[in-house]
Amino acid sequence: MKFNIAKKGGLAAQLVFEDKLEGSYLNHLKEKELFSGKAEEVYYTLDSNLKAQLFIGLGKEEKIDLEVLRKTFFKAASELLKNKIEEVELNIPKLNNLCNYKMAEAIAEGMLHATYKYDKFKSDRKEQTEITVNYNPEKGKENRAEKGINEAVKLMEAVFLTRDLVNQPANVIYPETLAQIAKEKLEAKGVKVTVHGKKEIEALKMEAFLNVARASTKEPKLIVMEYYNNPGSNEKIALVGKGLTYDSGGYAIKPATSMVDMFTDMGGSGTVIGAMHALADLKAKVNVVAVVASCENMISGDGYRNGDIIGSMSGKTIEIINTDAEGRLTLADAVYYATNNLGATKLIDLATLTGACVSALGEQVSGAVTNNDEFFSELVKANERAGELVWRMPTIEYYKKMNESKVADLKNSGGKLGGMMTAGLFVGSFLAKEDIPWIHIDIAGTAYITEKFGYLKENATGTLVKSLYYMLSKEA
Repeated sequence: MKFNIAKKGGLAAQLVFEDKLEGSYLNHLKEKELFSGKAEEVYYTLDSNLKAQLFIGLGKEEKIDLEVLRKTFFKAASELLKNKIEEVELNIPKLNNLCNYKMAEAIAEGMLHATYKYDKFKSDRKEQTEITVNYNPEKGKENRAEKGINEAVKLMEAVFLTRDLVNQPANVIYPETLAQIAKEKLEAKGVKVTVHGKKEIEALKMEAFLNVARASTKEPKLIVMEYYNNPGSNEKIALVGKGLTYDSGGYAIKPATSMVDMFTDMGGSGTVIGAMHALADLKAKVNVVAVVASCENMISGDGYRNGDIIGSMSGKTIEIINTDAEGRLTLADAVYYATNNLGATKLIDLATLTGACVSALGEQVSGAVTNNDEFFSELVKANERAGELVWRMPTIEYYKKMNESKVADLKNSGGKLGGMMTAGLFVGSFLAKEDIPWIHIDIAGTAYITEKFGYLKENATGTLVKSLYYMLSKEA
């Protein structure tokens, strides 16, 4: 999809408000229940002269927000693609007093969402129509609109990178290839990427991480990404992403149907890599380090077992209650490394961590645990800007006690009750200092969805890449 600013040409879309239907034709469409101007309604037709017409419903103007624009123009672009329209003209007035820059960004983002396809392994895949969008904002706001569209293009490139990583199966994406892609994609944008193999991981004494990786023939990789673009600040924010490129469950083996999509268990790492791509590509003024402890959780004669007691980089010992609670073990060492060795002053970890989160919040909302109200409020603000949904869960003291072990410092499962919160608190207990502002985000439901949701198509979503960019760049 190509965007031009302040240019005419192509199919001229007509924007319609549901309470301002004008003309006999539009009223006829309403009577026939074909189109009434409601938000997200799109109607494409050919007139008697075979001239294409496109009507885009915006609903009531006072209810238009950025999310309405994303959803509406996603549907508009979907209709254009379906009908193989190569050029469209959008004349966008001031809508509900929204910022021209943010409006243009939301509209472009919605349209770009429609272009994403995952057909890499299809032998009969077809070329998609390349659409040219001639975007005309109100006079004098061309530069603001252009800024918004350019930002949307780069953000969606990062989102699509995340989707591609998460969508690909475990025989294609495994620790080595994940590390290679991170290095290739991010170093081109100015991010320093260091990849540590098994020997370096052993030297770091990442025992929890290594135990999860033990049974796999694929070598684990510790992927460290560094982006420094704010020399005047002492703040260094860490992003830690769960990097399980396949999770069999280990000896607490998953049922066959639950294993089919376990190549998506590296959704947290995909999100972190995408966020780093966006931050660097858009030259955000921030210092960020990202850490991914990537491995497979497999079965062999040397695999770790339920009942084992293992160590960790922090020195804490862990009783293994369930080998299928493996992600939090890799995160434990990664979180400690980020805050102790890299000196992160704040940390966000993202992980496809618990079925409990999916049961509680479905595939539409991510769950969060935090130790800092102010830090979390920054995420909320970014979520609102991005149109991404995160719900904060409670962290009462009792949940922490549920992680205590009688034979070790901690156990890796507090049980099924309150499972999302106890899992998050387990990860947070490996901060180098307990007062480091921290947010844990469980994306088990949202990183990979089984049914489309708004402009998010089924399978990998790339959720929270945008929120992390807005939050860390202070653009929210």
